[in-house]
Amino acid sequence: MTEPRETYRVQVAGLDRELPLFEVASGVRIAVLNILGDTELVQACAVALAEKLADLDYDALVTAEAKSIPLAYALSVATEKPYIVLRKNYKPYMGVTLYAETLSITTGKPQVLYLDEKDNELIKDKRVILLDDVISTGSTLKGMRRVVEKAGAKVVGQAAIFTEGDPNDWNQIISLGHLPIFKSH
Repeated sequence: MTEPRETYRVQVAGLDRELPLFEVASGVRIAVLNILGDTELVQACAVALAEKLADLDYDALVTAEAKSIPLAYALSVATEKPYIVLRKNYKPYMGVTLYAETLSITTGKPQVLYLDEKDNELIKDKRVILLDDVISTGSTLKGMRRVVEKAGAKVVGQAAIFTEGDPNDWNQIISLGHLPIFKSH
């Protein structure tokens, strides 16, 4: 029998959750937020983020595949704004795509973000909000920004459920909370 995993307790959008701690590098652990399947949390966070975004003038939400898709959908419903998903794998039905490479903290490997041809037309000359579940290194955010700017969109805001790491790095992010990074001494 394995020992129970250590967790980090958070309160977000009026809900309590225990986030499991996972080692991502030698002596470095992060509290992992996995919103997939947690409809209660997704809905509550979407409503709370919609309130924080209410004063911004924007046309669409943009997120990267995959964990933040439910959040993008719920926020789209709450704000009545369309959402676009940047894909991590090219499929022929996507047509002519725009793309950018980024480095994922969760996989430690480079990944490519693709903007589908149909979505390119949706955001061309539009104002967009970049959305993620957790912003840790900012790599995915930078990749999303490069793709949407190639499409002619203007980023007018960046939002997440949580930021992670040094809070001073994320002053420009609209978020519901902040997660520390756990380092062994």
